[in-house]
This record gives sequence, C-alpha cells and structure tokens, in this order.
Amino acid sequence: METISGAETLLLTLSTQDVRICFANPGTTEAHFMGAFDRVPSIRPVLCLHETVATGAADGFARLRQQPAMTLLHLGPGLANGLANLHNARRAGSAVLNVVGDMASWHSKYDPLLNTNIQQLATSVGATFTSVRSRKTVVPDTTNATRQLLVDSAHSRRCTPVVLTLPHDYGWELGPAACPARDVTSGPEADSGGSELGHYVEDCSEALCQAARFARGKAAILLGGSALLSAGGALQSAGQIAAATGCHLICENAFARLDRGRHLPCPERLAYFPQEAAAQLRKYTLILVIGMKRPIAMFGYRNGPSELLSLPDEAVWEFDNDSASPATLLKMLASSVASRQPWPAKYMDAVAQQPAKAPQAPSGKLTAQAMCTLVAQSQPEGTIMVDESLTSGTAYWEAAKVAASFSHLTLTGGAIGSGPPLALGAAIACPGQTVINLQADGSAMYSLQALWSQARENLKIITIICANQEYAILKVEMARQQALPTLQPGVAAQSRPSRLLTDIGTPRINWVSLAQGMGLQLATRATSCEEFREQMAAALAHDGPSLIEAVLK
Repeated sequence: METISGAETLLLTLSTQDVRICFANPGTTEAHFMGAFDRVPSIRPVLCLHETVATGAADGFARLRQQPAMTLLHLGPGLANGLANLHNARRAGSAVLNVVGDMASWHSKYDPLLNTNIQQLATSVGATFTSVRSRKTVVPDTTNATRQLLVDSAHSRRCTPVVLTLPHDYGWELGPAACPARDVTSGPEADSGGSELGHYVEDCSEALCQAARFARGKAAILLGGSALLSAGGALQSAGQIAAATGCHLICENAFARLDRGRHLPCPERLAYFPQEAAAQLRKYTLILVIGMKRPIAMFGYRNGPSELLSLPDEAVWEFDNDSASPATLLKMLASSVASRQPWPAKYMDAVAQQPAKAPQAPSGKLTAQAMCTLVAQSQPEGTIMVDESLTSGTAYWEAAKVAASFSHLTLTGGAIGSGPPLALGAAIACPGQTVINLQADGSAMYSLQALWSQARENLKIITIICANQEYAILKVEMARQQALPTLQPGVAAQSRPSRLLTDIGTPRINWVSLAQGMGLQLATRATSCEEFREQMAAALAHDGPSLIEAVLK
C-alpha cells in the first residue's frame, strides 16, 4: 500500500475542499509541505518574501473569489509577522486559512529558540485555532478546522480566519494514501415562508413602507460585507428597495469590497471621523443594518461618540449574519416591499445622480484631486481598485462615479500596509482583469516585498504611489485633537520632533529605484498631470506589473 506524508495528506484534504491557492513563506518545519506541493498540483503555491504579504494576498484573493485562500507560515514568529493583515482579513470577513508548521510534538517541551504560543497569537486577532492531534487525525482535524469557513464562504457570509498548526513530526510521518472524501457542507439557507426570519423581514418591510408613506427619505439601509456585491444580486435588491421606499443606501466606510459602476446603485459612504458620521446618521428615524455590525468610531476622541447610531433600539433593524446571507435577506426584503407598493419607473434615491459627462481632464500641477480624476477617467471596465490611498485619495470616491463597472477594495481593519499584498491576491484571483493599487507612500513601505511577488508572477498590477512624502493622516489627527503645543520663541517649526515624526521625505524614498530593484520592468515618476496621463497609458498597455510614483503638490 502506498504511503504519503502528513503534509501531503493535509494538502490533499484541502484540495477536496476547493482550496486552490497558497501564499507561502515556509521554513524548516514546513519542508515536507514544499515537497508535497510537487504531488498536489491542484493547489498553486505563490512565494511571498514576508508573511504580511502572504496574509494580505490571501485576503485579497478571498475578497474577489469568495472562496478560501491558504497561507503557509513558519512557526509563531512567522504568524506574528502576518498578524496585521490577518487582522484586516478578519475585519473584511475573508475566508483565510493559515497553516502554520509547529515544533515536533516531542520537542516543544525543551523550549527551542523559535518556540512560541501560536494559539495566543492566533486568538489575539480573533482567528479560530486548531492543532492536528496526531498523524492519524490529519484528515478529520483539517476537515473540522475548515468546515465553518467553507460554509460561511459558500453563503457569502462573513468568515473568521482559521489558524491550523501541524507539528513537524506529523508532517513527515507516513500514513495510508487514501484520498479524503469531499466534505463541503453548505448548510441550509433561510426560507422566507413561515420562518422566524421571514416574519422579522415582513415586520421590517412594513416599518420601512410606513416610513416611506409618512416621512420619505428619513429611512436608511446601512450596508456592509457581501451586501455590497453585485454577483449575488444583493446590491441590486438594495437598489430596488431604495427606489420603492425612498430610503437612502449607506455603505460602511471601511468596506471589504464594493461593486461600483454607472449601472449599479451607488450608496453614500459613511464618514470616517465619528462626529461627521454620527451627524450623517442622526437625520434618519429608521435604520436597517445588513451585512455589518452597528457602526463604531475608529477611535475614542475627547468628547466624541463611540456608538455612531443614536436611535432607540426599536428604530434599528439588525439582521443576524448567521441567519442568512445578505443577498438572501435583501431579496426577501425587496420581495416583501414590492408586495406592498410598486417599483417606480427607474431608481430614484438608489442611484446617485451621475454627471452628464466626465469632468474635463486636469492639466498642469499634479495635485491629489487631479490624480484621482485622472485615475478614474483612465481605468478600464472591470478594474479592481485596491485603495489604500488614505488622505491622498479622498477625491477618488466622487471621481469614480463616472467610471464603468469595477470593484473597489479598501483597508478594512486600519492596519496599514495592506494595499500591495491585496493587489497581489486580487490579480491572482482574477487574471483577466486590471488591478490598480492606489497606494499611500508611507504605508507602502510596510509591505514593499509584495512588488517582488507581483513581478515573479508577471501580474497586471499598476501601483500608483501617492508620494506626498509625509504621514499626512497624523498631521490631520494632531490638528483635530489639538495635540501641538505652542512653539517657544526661537524654535523652528520644521525642527520640532512632532514634525520629524510625520516627515518621510528626508531622506527621500526613491520609488522608481525600489520598484526596479524588485523586478518591475516599468517604473516611472510623474510630476505633472500630463506626465501622469502619459505614464498611466503606458502602464495600461504594459504586459506585467508597473509602478508610477505620483509626486503630489
């Protein structure tokens, strides 16, 4: 009887569960995995030069494909290096499975140098932790660890990342080569007829229609997660509800993915700062929350709110993520609303008023707003926009309203450095589409190694570095919080420590050289609108990854 290693058995088990990609940064304890990939061709390994690239790329892949993505990491320190983007993946609700090699089962008690409490690291970012108990239990332990991830992914519900450890010795030990059976349990979806959920939807529909009759425009639907996707019809159903009732659609600020374009409902975006967001929501008397939790302020500011919704509980209708997918919920709600009042001839509040024509292309000085306009005007249909532009890209939201259909990804968990890895994963998930990474310069330095993997895989990714040469968001925060003391006479503003802590222009970061050093064949620098437009056209025509350093004025 043929025997195979525990590592190969684990990969075969995952291959029966529709895992097709692995972003890997392996080490000694993962040696048998590396050999096993030669025998399990259905899972494609992609080498990443840092673990934060691996976890971020898995997040990007999962957001686009709506199926699990795997990482392979080396012990606790390797997982620790990937925690920031694993945190972002959890906030995105992405189906990310992290396989981590551990010390041999009999070796950990000696506390070798790399020995770490992997479970504590995993749970620190809210991941579910499981360890393979023996060579004989590789298949059931792997299956049990991933079952909920697969169920949630199949129904487009928010997923919780999984960390699965395989001790070194269980990876090399041999066992029977029996092929694991497919075990993707889909689980039942909600049924609108007669169920508790169905009654809740009917009551919500009645409240929404009453609000439309007595105070049109005073109701809103807060949308997040997969409620912002078009593929399952969630976004279209939300648009139908808004068109019939006059309610407003509002998306969470840090959305994982929003499908956008002239033909789709265009929600209003919830403001970033809590005072503005609370004021934005205060004008409504009825709010539905679908695909997300009640919005909370990013930080607790002096005299600022934590909870952004001030309505009484009876005026807020929340839908449990586990009861049904957002697409199912919205379809049920749209059907119920339609039975009470007819659709109008066309969308009203559901779709933002589009400009009659695109604004004139800017020229001359390359400002942040001009850059955003030029990007929106040049991006082709089907673009995947990975947006970690932070302060430099605030104008892109409005500028992109004239664009053809595209998918918009943002930083979900606030842990910067997600953009280049997300772009890597998105490009591998959708090889026929152009990926544009609108990227703040400071946070790009957190995960620069992603450019190397982009070049190695020859992916169609255009990285646009928003080079304002400062941590501009920190300057905004200090001003809002009045954190700068009055200067003493004779002290130069540019030499004060607070200035030095936000300046990343001394020494100047040479993005063109860095990109070339990572293997990108096309890397340029734009200092005017004319240069940027020309370089963008060249990047779109280029077969492979490219980078444009946009020097902003």
